[in-house]
Amino acid sequence: MIDRIVVWAMSLKARASEERGQDIMEYAILTGSIAVALVVAVAFFTGALNGWFTAMGNFFDTLVPGG
Repeated sequence: MIDRIVVWAMSLKARASEERGQDIMEYAILTGSIAVALVVAVAFFTGALNGWFTAMGNFFDTLVPGG
């Protein structure tokens, strides 16, 4: 009976160590995504992308027939 409990406890420990790396990777991806979203939001709301949007608007205006 004790041997079954020991094997069960060891299997739980093995699972926990396998999932630890996965958890760290998930947090890294989440943190990176939030960082990219914040940089884009700051650039958008501070007007840093104003020139880019103006250039894109001018490009699309050239695509309008008769415009």
